[in-house]
Formats: sequence, structure tokens, C-alpha cells
Amino acid sequence: MVRVLVVGAGATGAFFGARLLQAGNEVAFLVRPRRREVLRERGLRIVSAEHTEVLHPELLVAGELSDAYDAILLSVKADALPAAIEDFAPAVGPGVGIIPFLNGMAHLDVLNDRFGTGSVLGGVVKVVTFVDENGDIRQLAPLADMVIGEQTGEQTPRLAALADGFGSAAFPFATSGRIVTEMWHKWVFIASAGAVTTLMHGNIGEIAAVPGGADFATAVLSEAAAVSAAAGHPMTGREFGTTRELLTAHDSAFAPSFYRDLSRGLPTEVEHVFADVVLRGEKLGVDTPLLKLATINLRVHQNRVSAA
Repeated sequence: MVRVLVVGAGATGAFFGARLLQAGNEVAFLVRPRRREVLRERGLRIVSAEHTEVLHPELLVAGELSDAYDAILLSVKADALPAAIEDFAPAVGPGVGIIPFLNGMAHLDVLNDRFGTGSVLGGVVKVVTFVDENGDIRQLAPLADMVIGEQTGEQTPRLAALADGFGSAAFPFATSGRIVTEMWHKWVFIASAGAVTTLMHGNIGEIAAVPGGADFATAVLSEAAAVSAAAGHPMTGREFGTTRELLTAHDSAFAPSFYRDLSRGLPTEVEHVFADVVLRGEKLGVDTPLLKLATINLRVHQNRVSAA
């Protein structure tokens, strides 16, 4: 059993925190006051096509933290990161593992600067969930897995202890000796999927079904993969091929959260996911015209949302 603090009870944090709690770990959620009211009233609900699960976890708000935890799972939007850091800082003690599940890579630099690389692990999760109008977590597909690792690639006693607690949860779990590379490759995927769907205004299958759609998706992926390679994290031919298959599948109804947010008139993480990969590409000498186009598109959307 490990003591876990989950920062943020949104679509990702709530799902994995609930599964860790069900596995017998001591789990608390650090949330905003309004979110705590909703969760106290309804419970933390995980809703899938098969059933609805209702949990009643420990709920904390800023200022109520006093003890240190074994692990801090950080699952907030990038623009909420500075405030979240101040909120959970009292829970950071010796030997803690801060494990972020944010999109992109900029957050890793921020956390390393604040807490030191020795306190921050890398993490990658895959799950298809969203928060509905009632505040419940809706799971759209059975896919859900987690990979964590030390930034150095070492198999440390801390990582082994966390694996003991996390490995018993009801989702595929693994540790990795190349977690930073895996984080980069996830960034390649989400930036590519987000750019393709938001520019073409359709899901992956709809885009792949029209002439030129698959070629366009492959071109976007090639740009993102080139930035990753220039940064020291190249994709193997097999990894690139697998990702390309996901982005060009004719029967796929997949659309990332960026597309859903765009369609619903909600803010997107344009600066942290798209603009940052373009900026890193410029610094590394990699041209990314299609990703630049996606960035401009989403910045226009962001300005419209902010003005409203």
C-alpha cells in the first residue's frame, strides 16, 4: 500500500485515483472547493457502458495538507499548474515521487526547477474519459494504462515501492527505463492527432476516408516525430508505423480532447502542446509548417473563447 495524493479530480486524475483506491492504497484528492461540493454530493462516479461505480474518497482543499505522501499524481491542465504547485507543495517530503500526467514536456522543466529532478518522476497514461455535465467521469473505451519511471532511467527502491502499490490496481501498469522518451513520443501522438482533427474538423476515420486524408495525417506526424528525434528521442520505424496506423485508420472514431474542446467552444492547451513543439522545432532547426498552421488555428479559437 502507498499513500497517494491526486492533484485534480478531472477525467484522468479521478479515474486513476479511483482505481488506486479500489486496490487498497490510501488515496486522497486535492481539489477546488466547488469540485469538493460536487463530489461530496454525488460521490466520485466512474460511468462506463457496463456499469456505474461510486466511491467516497478523502477530499482535501488547499490549506488542509499537512502530511507528506509517497506519491503525488499531478493531473491538471497546464494553465493550472502554477497554482497547483503552490497547493500541493506542503505534501512534498523526502523521498516523495511527484508524477505528472500533463500534456507536452514544458511542465517537467517547471517541476524540476521547483522541486529538483530527484523528486520528480516521469509518467504516461492513456485513457479515454471526460467529465460530464454532472461532474461524473465518463469512460468511453476500455483502454486505460499507466507507465512511470525515474527520469534517470534507474530502477530505484522508490520506483519499486510505488510499483508494488500501483501494480495491483485494475489497469495495466509498468515501469520504464526510458520514460522521458516515452513522454516525448506521447507528445508526438497527441500533437499530431490534435493538429489533424482540429484542422480538418473531423475524427480520425472521417479524415482518413477522404482522398489525401491519410497522407495529410502522415505529414503532420512526420513533423512532430522530426522534432522529437532532433531533441534526442527518435521513434523507431516500428513506433512510427504504429502511430501512423492509429492516425490513418479508416474505421476509427477517435478524436482527442483538443477536438472536443474546440467543438464545444472550450479553451485548449494550444501553447503547451502545439506552440511549444513548434518553438522547440525552431530552436532545433526543424521546420513544422503544418503544426504552425494548427497553432495559429487554435490561437484564434483561444482568443475567441477568452473574449467571450
